[in-house]
Amino acid sequence: MIVCSCNVLSDHDVRAAVHQGGNPRTTGQVYGCLGCSPQCGRCARTIRRIMDEAIAGACGPSCDCSESQSLA
Repeated sequence: MIVCSCNVLSDHDVRAAVHQGGNPRTTGQVYGCLGCSPQCGRCARTIRRIMDEAIAGACGPSCDCSESQSLA
């Protein structure tokens, strides 16, 4: 699904950026990993939610890493 109309970014693009070696922690860093920059900003909350879900999914329910603790 397209989450950023300005840059034509999909939820798959965001998840791929989160799992890349750079480990982006902000929406701005996700844009940077994908070679673009925020335009109107309407997608920022959606991108953040996708990032949080991707990080939580990578950790798993029994993980005690700092990312999963910050999501609770």
